[in-house]
Amino acid sequence: MAQDKIYITIIAILILTGYILFAAQPIPRETILTGNWLKLLESRYAEEEGEVPAGTGGYILPFTLGNHFGYADSSGNLLFNKTRERNVSLSTEHWVEYDPDPDRLEIRSPLNDEVLVVENPGGYPLFMDGRIFLIGKDQTSLTELDAAGTVLWRFDFEAPLTCVDAAGGYVAAGTLDGVVDLLDSGGVRIFPSYAPGASRIPVILGCVVSSDGSKLAIISGVDKQRFLFLERYGINDYRVTHHEYLTGGDGFRREVFLRFIDNDSMVVFEREEGLGVFDIKSGATLTLPLEGRLEAVDDSGEGGILFFITAEKGAGRRRLIAIKFPSLILINAPFKSGVSFLARRGEELFIGGGMTLASFKLDKR
Repeated sequence: MAQDKIYITIIAILILTGYILFAAQPIPRETILTGNWLKLLESRYAEEEGEVPAGTGGYILPFTLGNHFGYADSSGNLLFNKTRERNVSLSTEHWVEYDPDPDRLEIRSPLNDEVLVVENPGGYPLFMDGRIFLIGKDQTSLTELDAAGTVLWRFDFEAPLTCVDAAGGYVAAGTLDGVVDLLDSGGVRIFPSYAPGASRIPVILGCVVSSDGSKLAIISGVDKQRFLFLERYGINDYRVTHHEYLTGGDGFRREVFLRFIDNDSMVVFEREEGLGVFDIKSGATLTLPLEGRLEAVDDSGEGGILFFITAEKGAGRRRLIAIKFPSLILINAPFKSGVSFLARRGEELFIGGGMTLASFKLDKR
């Protein structure tokens, strides 16, 4: 047993050293990434020490890495670490495993306490904006539940949902027939359904709403795929203030990565040529070519620095990239792993590969 612990410790040190070699590189203005902590998700040592500490340090981080999911806190404590056996929905506040056609949902907290049981949900759980939603089995309805499991509202769409986002009490939803709806906190449509059109196949492949509900970003259509940006004018009146065709082939035929970042000052989105970055203030779009498929992006982009991971062709090849806007490449480092994880909380960056979850801090020196 002691030999196993020594072996695991040595492996952890080697992995951490490898991460530091590619991650702890100088960033302009004397900011660097320094190693903070590292955890192995599958080891006897972790199990013997216990995976649910009595208290937590700082904020809670939900993670999914390969067939593992759970929560860690900012001190590196594994609050919960589980091997995935079924479908999983996960957020900062809640998690649940469920069958393809669930007849019961046992919603739990990051400390694995039972929070809510939903009998005969009639759909699939989705946690967004600190709220609990159900997507109907036919994917044409969205229902919000309160903390007691009571239905607050239900909204029925004309076609299956293809994307959903929630922020600031608002819900943005796109459908297979190319329509976008924006709902308020009570599930009421607050402006007429919007259909961007102008494509051979009018489908909505990405939709996000800003934290105050004043802005919308959309990726729509196949064969002339478009990026559109809408802003609120007056009371619940939204207008397109920017749009562009995404050059290349027909475009993606799946849900596309799309996010507001850096305090809603920019929008990042997946495009065939790489990563698109739309600056809201200037109205300019920058395209960053990528080596491989975009796999993970840090949702904050704070301080004008954005981290992301790409998956290259060939098994087990990933690349960590960091840019300083508009286009300065700070880090471009390959690493070997069949799976990856990336998240950011302020000045702390979390990277996962294999069965290892590591934390780095952005320090100024």
